[in-house]
Amino acid sequence: MTGEHPVTRSLRLLWHGLPPARKGPRPSLTLDQIVRAAIAIADAEGLDALSMRALARELNVGTMSLYRYVQDKAELMHLVLDHVTVRTVEDGTPATDWRTMLETISQDARQMYLAHPWLLQVNWSSPVLGPGSVGDLERTLSSLTELPFSDRERIMLVTLLDAYVTGSVRQEVLFDQASALTDLTYEEFWELQLPFLEAAMESGRFPTMAAMSEDSFSGGWEETFELGLTLLLDGVEREVARRESASHASPPND
Repeated sequence: MTGEHPVTRSLRLLWHGLPPARKGPRPSLTLDQIVRAAIAIADAEGLDALSMRALARELNVGTMSLYRYVQDKAELMHLVLDHVTVRTVEDGTPATDWRTMLETISQDARQMYLAHPWLLQVNWSSPVLGPGSVGDLERTLSSLTELPFSDRERIMLVTLLDAYVTGSVRQEVLFDQASALTDLTYEEFWELQLPFLEAAMESGRFPTMAAMSEDSFSGGWEETFELGLTLLLDGVEREVARRESASHASPPND
């Protein structure tokens, strides 16, 4: 449509797919093929390597032919992001308690970011919402309907969980990237620092750290994530119990 805003075109593609071809050769690609190829490039080479030219080469088509389907990289990213947000908690999953659902959803989100670490480079503050992302949010919110929270608070809780997941995974991904960029192994890196740290601990200036057990820094990323998620959801559970107790204690309205 002439004069159509790029965001509107992206939304049409997300919700309605490609429009029927009016003239010219019949489309030889599907949006799903295009999106999957784009994700494969980003997974293998990083987000910076994903371009319309690289995507056309991956699909074995001319770059100009690709523009018949997707107008530019920004539009392509709208399709890609909506695709990757579809988690493993599918429609029809038997209903369970809110805590189990949030644990599953958070674990799925962690695995999504670990599988596609380039997602951490994307600014999702103003997402173009397609059926994948809306469906994902619907599944998450459906697990919170029984909580004694307002709709606004439920959205805040979802935002809080996402912030925890992305922050945790970002640390893990950055750690792996830092290890890959140095010419030292993990063990060699810390062996170089050991004499300085031992002297610091023996100086008496850092008594709390000096008294810590030898395995204090041996916790793995998954173990750390599980502990943080448990503590976060424990807090939600206590707030739920507090509100329910207050509700039962309140005298009925006349």
